[in-house]
Amino acid sequence: MGLTGPVKVVLGSIAFGIFWVLAVFPAVPFLPIGRTAGSLLGAMLMVIFQVISPDEAYEAIDLPILGLLFGTMVVSVFLERADMFKHLGKLLSWKSRGGKDLLFRICLISAIASALFTNDTCCVVLTEFILKIARQNNLPPQPFLLALASSANIGSAATPIGNPQNLVIAVQSGISFERFLWGILPAMIVGILMNVAILLIYFWKLLSIEKDEEVASTTGDVVVEDDVNLHRFSPATMSHITSMGSQEFGLAVDPGRTVSHRSRASSMDIDIQTPWSGGIESMRPSNASREVVEGAGISVSRDEVVTSRSVVRGTSNPRSSPIGDASVRSADEEGSIKRWKRLWWKTCVYLVTVGMLIALLSGLNMSWSAITAALALVVLDFKDASPCLEKVSYSLLIFFCGMFITVDGFNKTGIPSALWDFVEPHSRIDSAGGVALLSLVILVLSNVASNVPTGKYSSALSHKDFW
Repeated sequence: MGLTGPVKVVLGSIAFGIFWVLAVFPAVPFLPIGRTAGSLLGAMLMVIFQVISPDEAYEAIDLPILGLLFGTMVVSVFLERADMFKHLGKLLSWKSRGGKDLLFRICLISAIASALFTNDTCCVVLTEFILKIARQNNLPPQPFLLALASSANIGSAATPIGNPQNLVIAVQSGISFERFLWGILPAMIVGILMNVAILLIYFWKLLSIEKDEEVASTTGDVVVEDDVNLHRFSPATMSHITSMGSQEFGLAVDPGRTVSHRSRASSMDIDIQTPWSGGIESMRPSNASREVVEGAGISVSRDEVVTSRSVVRGTSNPRSSPIGDASVRSADEEGSIKRWKRLWWKTCVYLVTVGMLIALLSGLNMSWSAITAALALVVLDFKDASPCLEKVSYSLLIFFCGMFITVDGFNKTGIPSALWDFVEPHSRIDSAGGVALLSLVILVLSNVASNVPTGKYSSALSHKDFW
């Protein structure tokens, strides 16, 4: 494809240059509008400058890529709700011995997780667990965070759903999921091992400051427990239960807390059904008893507490005990039912995800396989899907739409084809020098022009004769 008219070449280059600057530097001082708005601005300029027509702009948007990206993001949201990443976080500290072992585990687990659940989700979720584990074991977090970032990027290269640029390459080139996986997997394994070795050599002294001891087995439980309290319960609903549980525990264990508990309770009337009178007495602790307790600095003995409890439980009212027992049984049954429903729902989420991976490996349409899995999870959830759908990164989808239009308009100027015609004779993959040059060009472009646009350009290589 030759160059078009000089006016279109200049205007198309200006539009693409604006897109590139905002994609690489989203907070540029003279136009801090961000990547998403920058991609839309580049697309709009391509149409306004008449580099491409409006119809061509709509045709440039690759719906299969957007569908696959949307489906994988929805599945990742449900996997996070099903505690998949909490289990991965617990696996990081299970019977781990010291910082070096933990570093190796982070590299391995983050690589596998990013290949199956996208690298963005893996990094966002696992960062919280890594920081907690490092803090609980008095370890520096920097080596482990670098291990997570580097291994997630290396591992995500193994599958088309690992990162957005892989989606572009796989869909536009027509490479199947299975062929993509087996073609990249050996390089991914070698890359992970080299990454582990480099990180261990670089941080060996820092990780050797602490003696290599087995990480406490309770570390994983603490991480999960903290997360449960953080995400499932609000302070407003749990404060009363927590305070009551702590006070009751203090009655039997901590004498000092018992004094303060009784001093607070002394200001309230206590109605007790006594077995010998059959009536209700309103008992108010006297000032003398309060002075004895507070002056002595000790609590009521355990026998008195047990006796008072036995008096309350020994009520002669035939109506109160059955009702109380029934309410307790009803609460236990409801809690058991909720636990079983939760377990069944999580199992369904995992089964649907495995089914999606099997469909992808079987060569079925990747976009519709991901969308089908996402909608299956929405239906199984059996509630309003708005909270889950709100977590989808729609800004990323819009960025892709603008990028497709901008890149297609830049291709129509003929500049990319002219540059590639110059490089192609020296970058054929039938020679070691050609592979090295091609790898160097892609490496430089992915860091200078961003990896997603570079992936879109690289996907066109599958249609060249040298493949």
